Amino acid sequence: MEMEREVTAFNEKTSRFRQSVSARKRGWRRYVWVFWVLLGPGLLAALADNDAGGVISYTATGVQFGIGLFVPLVLCLAFLTFTVQEMSMRLSAVTQEGFSRLARRRYGKFWGYYHISTLAFENLLTLITEFIGMTAGLILLGIPMWLSDLICLMLITSFVIFTGYFTKERIALLVGVLNVVFLVVAGMTHPSLSAIGHAFAAWNVPHELQGGVIWFIIATVGNAIAPWMIFFQGSGTIDKGVSSRELRLGRIDTAFGCIVQVIIAAGIIICGAALFGHIQNVSSLGPSEIINALSHSVGRWAAILFGVGLFDAGFLASITVSLSSSWSISELFGWSKSLNDKVREAPKFYAVYIGSLILAALAILIPNLPLNMISIITQVVGGILMAPLLIFLVLMTSDKKLMGEYRTKLFGRIWGWVMVSLLVGLTVATFWQTLSSL
Repeated sequence: MEMEREVTAFNEKTSRFRQSVSARKRGWRRYVWVFWVLLGPGLLAALADNDAGGVISYTATGVQFGIGLFVPLVLCLAFLTFTVQEMSMRLSAVTQEGFSRLARRRYGKFWGYYHISTLAFENLLTLITEFIGMTAGLILLGIPMWLSDLICLMLITSFVIFTGYFTKERIALLVGVLNVVFLVVAGMTHPSLSAIGHAFAAWNVPHELQGGVIWFIIATVGNAIAPWMIFFQGSGTIDKGVSSRELRLGRIDTAFGCIVQVIIAAGIIICGAALFGHIQNVSSLGPSEIINALSHSVGRWAAILFGVGLFDAGFLASITVSLSSSWSISELFGWSKSLNDKVREAPKFYAVYIGSLILAALAILIPNLPLNMISIITQVVGGILMAPLLIFLVLMTSDKKLMGEYRTKLFGRIWGWVMVSLLVGLTVATFWQTLSSL
């Protein structure tokens, strides 16, 4: 009976999705509406990838090394991100099952619980960094830490009161649009266009490796893909009602998100490059140091806008990261798990969402919390989790029995295993850099 109800609910969501598109007038208005409707899990996952921790990391990269190596590098990473996210979207659209449930069904309970437990732990660490970024701007305005923390928690939690997947998705997308403020701030720094052009023309690794350039390269690649993105986009694809018939639309959504994500990331690096000489200790760089440095070097409005962008980045990522945990855990245990459900209809799903936020909000109130250590642990855990995730993702999307005509073609399988090798190498390099810095 439960399976029949899930199938019926899915068919109803798919029908509403198609009707909402076909009911619009033909012409350019129809195409605009179709584009607006298809935007969703792919764009949200990509925008939220520029989270508070990622913003700080990109800024530190710009402060330390400028734009010569890292702006071209981060733009090239769009291909890597698209490949991973497209596989996740396609797997869920074709099978109508999330990653954790598929892993458990095909490879045993151990791998199902492994993915969920490590995801929940890494997501909690990520959420802590989001709350640190969100509260930073409020604290600078003179609001006490505990009150800033409470305001952020209430704002993110209020997201669940809205009815329906489509409404919640549109709200999250509107929040994500504020990411463009980083491009505005980048323009306010008056970057040299000739220097940016030279960075692409003479793209090379700096001769001097001191200053941790290898670590920053690892961090930049690691920021492009995160474990929660796979779970979020897969489950979001199912909840939205996307099936194998809408794969082309799903790919457009994913590609558009990946392009927007790397452009904004490049803008953040340019913001950091403008602070060269204004921040001395990059290793302990935090939100308040960035905002104060921008205020002195670029101006008060640039600092305010950057603070708004940092809050927005943490806000959106808090929603998406928490939802990735809720969807995955609920699916594994067979709980109701749709954003179309109200709180009383899916209490366990929303309990995971709100509970993870409360834990993160309480954690940042701990005195003398080692923020830098949390960032390192988050990267290491993410690297450990990402390699097995990608292995399973390549295996399942290449399985003809599971995917049928939609399985990954030969070139895609080769490219997938190349990425697995890259991720394994990055994981080893992360461990090496971490141990060397201790």
